Amino acid sequence: MKNVSQLFELKDRVAVVTGASSGLGRTMARGLAGAGAKVVLAARRRDRLVDLAGELEAGGAEALVVPCDVTREAEVDDLVKAVLDRFGRVDVLVNNAGVSHSVPAEDESLEDFRRVMEVNHTAVFICAQRFGRVMLEAGRGSIVNTASIMGLLGVGVIPQASYNASKGAVVNLTRELAAQWARRGVRVNAIAPGWFPSEMTESMFEAAGSERWIRRNTPMGRPGDPEELVGALILLASDASSFITGQTICVDGGWSIV
Repeated sequence: MKNVSQLFELKDRVAVVTGASSGLGRTMARGLAGAGAKVVLAARRRDRLVDLAGELEAGGAEALVVPCDVTREAEVDDLVKAVLDRFGRVDVLVNNAGVSHSVPAEDESLEDFRRVMEVNHTAVFICAQRFGRVMLEAGRGSIVNTASIMGLLGVGVIPQASYNASKGAVVNLTRELAAQWARRGVRVNAIAPGWFPSEMTESMFEAAGSERWIRRNTPMGRPGDPEELVGALILLASDASSFITGQTICVDGGWSIV
């Protein structure tokens, strides 16, 4: 039996993180690097990726910056090529890129609804498909999708039908990909964060009463710290979860249980 610490080790594994330029993606990239992974940073904002790569390399990790719009198939194909050209393999994909749009459903334009679905759901499929092909050929790999507790339940007071629909779709896409690829060595799981401070939620946390509302309605009585996502991520990315697939792990302080 492996030493317990070895189960969670990602030494020399190649991990791709989309949406790595800000928010939870930066924290996830740091966590993967801390576990020993070679980290590929993908997002649209190159300057932020370069800054993060410098930070990771200063800590002894290996990082590759690849600017990419994950809604564009050609750019995702270029991302896959860049990863294989540099490392010759891919072991972990973290599908984290996402956007939100808060507006009452009766007022949300079809254009905005489609845009959110394209980034949060369709792009997850594109990346999973392209990197999944490489993993399937290798006979091993782990895909971790960023879902949300909003993909598991409704809130109402925060009107974002497109976001909730997109994250619900991610949850079931995770199940279906896992079911299709389980016998071929590729695991697919998801993390469903609760309320965390990030670039996406900045305006909400700044609004009067919002954090009090979160504290009042979260069983643990507080929002999460982004670093509290890292444990679930390393579990799902590593051999510690070798018999786990198709699952969505809520990291939400208990929000989804009440």
